[in-house]
Amino acid sequence: LDDKIRFPFQAKCIAPKVVSPLRKGETVEVQGMAPEDACSADMLVLIRWHDRTMAVPLSQLVAIDPDQSAAEAIGDWHYWVAQGYCF
Repeated sequence: LDDKIRFPFQAKCIAPKVVSPLRKGETVEVQGMAPEDACSADMLVLIRWHDRTMAVPLSQLVAIDPDQSAAEAIGDWHYWVAQGYCF
């Protein structure tokens, strides 16, 4: 995904997750992919949130006005998560 998505970009939370402080509807700046060793069950991205940088699941975000490559990559990840795929 890292080579398909141009960072940073704005994203909106579409679903709350127990491992994330984001609430549905919150907007964040996605700064990049989280380190591989942090991604044991889901693809994580680094976001800027309340003056902190943290990792949250990409599956809970949708890009705001993405380019075609990013829209396709994020859409593909959402599809795989919906199908029950995990690492």
